Amino acid sequence: MPNDIRQLDDFIREAKQIDPAPTAVVDASERHVLEAAISAAREGLIEPLLIGQRSIIEPMCEELGCDHPILDAHSPEEAAEAGVEEAKAGRVKLLMKGHLHTAEFLHPIIKELRTSERISHVFAAELDRYPKLLYITDAAINITPDLATKAQILQNAVDLVRLFGTDRPKAAALSAIEVVNPAVTSTIDAACLAKMSERGQIRNAIVDGPLAFDNAISSESASIKGIESPVAGDVDILLAPDLVSGNILYKDLEYLAGARFAGIVLGATIPIVLTSRSDPEAVRLASLSLARVAHHRRDLQA
Repeated sequence: MPNDIRQLDDFIREAKQIDPAPTAVVDASERHVLEAAISAAREGLIEPLLIGQRSIIEPMCEELGCDHPILDAHSPEEAAEAGVEEAKAGRVKLLMKGHLHTAEFLHPIIKELRTSERISHVFAAELDRYPKLLYITDAAINITPDLATKAQILQNAVDLVRLFGTDRPKAAALSAIEVVNPAVTSTIDAACLAKMSERGQIRNAIVDGPLAFDNAISSESASIKGIESPVAGDVDILLAPDLVSGNILYKDLEYLAGARFAGIVLGATIPIVLTSRSDPEAVRLASLSLARVAHHRRDLQA
């Protein structure tokens, strides 16, 4: 039985014990992207296939002392299509977003590689003041999800967290308040998700909501407000009501609370690393490690 994952370094340690994953770096024609790919290769995490303009990538590789294969692509769209073709052919096990926009990167993935009803994104956050990893979804892909989409996003996250050793994750469906208010749609969705979990429509999870962020994270806060919840203070997954609030939450935790992050796209044939073009190398390495461990553990279960 694989060990429980409690910290981001656990992903890195486990990933280093697995064979490096052939990884398509889609649009590698930017120095920070290339440096992250080279660093991940040196750590034994991946075997990069650099996709993008050879005329830009090759001189940077010579300067940085790498000799990874390059697949020439003349535009971001062409690079994204090439990455998907490599995945479909089984030549790569991971896809990593490089220096292109998310929409350009995801368009052929959604068209060709989707396996679930909904592709979604999960951040794993490590915070000094929280005793375990906190998974936040969806702060990157689904903009204004309806109830059915939220259920699919949540199931994707639950299935991921279970891979990492939590058999029955606790999930909070977030809103601004912790009571149902017909004027606040997210409270209605959250209450429905909690009932759906009770009825087995969201599998292998304990879901409660609506919960505001403070009573999801703090049992003391919940107690003061008179909230009895099996999730409060012990939450594994935070389901954001929409992309904007989820994105603000994750960036607040990163910039003001010093959280460390890794992220992954779920719902495709292979794990996908969707980092921001401004993300530091540490985030890219942690994200690649998370994706590698997820892929390996899923193979073990198959």
